[in-house]
Amino acid sequence: MSDEQKKPSMPDVDLSALDDGETIDITQEIEEAAETAAIDATIEALVSERDDLRDKFMRALADAENSRKRSERDRREAEQYGGSKLARDMLPVYDNLSRAIDAANDEQKAAAGAIMEGVELTLRELLNVFKKHGIEPIHPEVGERFDPQQHQAMFEAPLPETKAGDIIQVSQTGFMLHDRLLRPAQVGVSSTPG
Repeated sequence: MSDEQKKPSMPDVDLSALDDGETIDITQEIEEAAETAAIDATIEALVSERDDLRDKFMRALADAENSRKRSERDRREAEQYGGSKLARDMLPVYDNLSRAIDAANDEQKAAAGAIMEGVELTLRELLNVFKKHGIEPIHPEVGERFDPQQHQAMFEAPLPETKAGDIIQVSQTGFMLHDRLLRPAQVGVSSTPG
């Protein structure tokens, strides 16, 4: 084989556009292009990572804000309604004191005036403590409309000169704790057809 046959053939390049003394360094241009592509890929990866981290940060920030609001709401509810079990347990004390006052006739009240006064003062003090802690009695009146949000119907009976749904008897006082029903008032309701 001759030397000409051993050498690989070179592509035809038009060198007429080059000025005298100017050389082409293709490897440098290829390296620069590869470097630029690597930098672009790195920038793209960093931007993607930044966006992911920003998204995670925003979600974590929103979660922290939601947790703060939830704990504040829970704290407020615990403050307002935390004593509801104790309050519910105190309602029979109110009922018994009220029954004691209602059961005594005028003669008994006169005979045991100091005792009756003490029972009345105790009941008043209990109501003051209830009020201080946001517990308000529900005193429905005969003739009012039955409200299922505040009343519990114990019975229905037809009663002349009433309309269906009117309260005809109050059996037990109800109570609200702030805006929540602690115990419904127990009432009798008219079933007289309209």
